[in-house]
Amino acid sequence: MLVLSESASTAIRNLVDRPELPDVAGVRIASGEGESGRLSVSTAGLPEEGDQVVEDQGARVFLEPAAAAMLNDKVLDASVDEQGRIGFVLSHQ
Repeated sequence: MLVLSESASTAIRNLVDRPELPDVAGVRIASGEGESGRLSVSTAGLPEEGDQVVEDQGARVFLEPAAAAMLNDKVLDASVDEQGRIGFVLSHQ
């Protein structure tokens, strides 16, 4: 199962801490349509049917089934650049 680093958990909580999103919001990771190995990340109020939910340190990640299989043995980490943009990085557990 995907593991979240402390930095990733903090970044996700900051991304979804918006008044228009419910308290149970998170980020959703989905595999790109027809693009092998490509993933998309977006904020989501709720998981979609069939999504695997990973929760850690108050952060929620909703994994589309194909993405969940791809990320089963990965760690999600995050960093913030000087302009405040968040970048996510995957590594092996």
